[in-house]
Amino acid sequence: MIMEQSALSVSQLNFFVKAVLESEPRLRRVTVAGEISNFVSHYKTGHLYFSLKDAAAAVKVVMFRSDAAKLNFRPENGAAVLVTGRIAVYERDGVYQLYAEKMTPAGAGALAEAYERLKKKLTAEGLFDASKKRPVPRYPARIGVITSRSGAAVRDIFNVLSRRWPAAQITLYPVLVQGIGAAASVAAAVEKANALGRDDVLIVGRGGGSAEDLWAFNEEILVRAVASSAIPVVSAVGHETDFTLCDFAADLRAPTPSAAAELCAPDAAEERERISLIRTRLTRAVRARLDEAGKELLRYGGEQGKNRIMYIISGGMQYIDSLDSRMTQQIRHRLQSAEAGLRGGAAALENLSPLKVLARGYAVCEKGGVPVRDIAEIDAGDTVTLRLNGGTADCSVTEKRMTTHE
Repeated sequence: MIMEQSALSVSQLNFFVKAVLESEPRLRRVTVAGEISNFVSHYKTGHLYFSLKDAAAAVKVVMFRSDAAKLNFRPENGAAVLVTGRIAVYERDGVYQLYAEKMTPAGAGALAEAYERLKKKLTAEGLFDASKKRPVPRYPARIGVITSRSGAAVRDIFNVLSRRWPAAQITLYPVLVQGIGAAASVAAAVEKANALGRDDVLIVGRGGGSAEDLWAFNEEILVRAVASSAIPVVSAVGHETDFTLCDFAADLRAPTPSAAAELCAPDAAEERERISLIRTRLTRAVRARLDEAGKELLRYGGEQGKNRIMYIISGGMQYIDSLDSRMTQQIRHRLQSAEAGLRGGAAALENLSPLKVLARGYAVCEKGGVPVRDIAEIDAGDTVTLRLNGGTADCSVTEKRMTTHE
């Protein structure tokens, strides 16, 4: 007689399958390529839910908020992606799912292609032109630091600035430096610093990471904000070998955040040494000049020196008297010339006066208050005015005779 096998409950079955799958080492971390479909971003929790499919099959994917916040792009239906995570069973529904920990655009060159495309576009617009770069002030009084509040970069920057140039006041603008919204966060901080207008220079950046981690500093909104900043910007993103579009837009690129702090702040110890050297040189120059002046005074000491000084003063006074005499003669000569010119001009004007002409028996004929210059301007019957020496006479033209020239 065959005994019937004990029946399992649904919960027991799902628990058993879950245990089997999770015991498989190869399923604890897998990378799956596929296309996103049925994408849902839960607005309250921040978790992402979607399916990853290819031409023949699909698998459900869950990405929790803590991992989704690290994404450097916005997932959407139809996007080809690589998803890395673990396989596990959701016991309530009896389905297995891929619990995503990391997601990137599919294809090793996807990010590089997007980088080159945007770089080419912004270069054509002139955003990266060397002529637009401004010098970083040598002695900044206020330095703005735009980076994460909790990253290693902010500690490195503050340590270097406080050691090299403690006189500067440092303002931290805390921002997101990775994940969705990071580019907008940094761009907003740059705009805020410009609106306040208090800082002499801005340091923008973060520590090292993968190309995906640094991607926010390649996004157009951030790059344009840095390029349009009225305050000089030093870009310090990643390590020495990392280059972002933010580096090209900034006025100066630093290989690391610590190097950015060094570029923005002079070494106070070196400056003190330089000032001390200048002070020493000035002291020597002043002492040398005083020594020369002392020797000059010794040369003019005693009665002989007093006579020599009086001789120099007397010669100077004679020279001044000579200049005064020459100047007086020149002024007198110019006044006489000007007076003669005025007399000649007055005589010429007197000879040209119409009154002198009238006094010699001539008359001026006017018609309507305007002098008649030609016989053709009047006709018989016109009334004209004759202006003579001592007065005027109104006359009527009874006949007009033209002068003929043979």
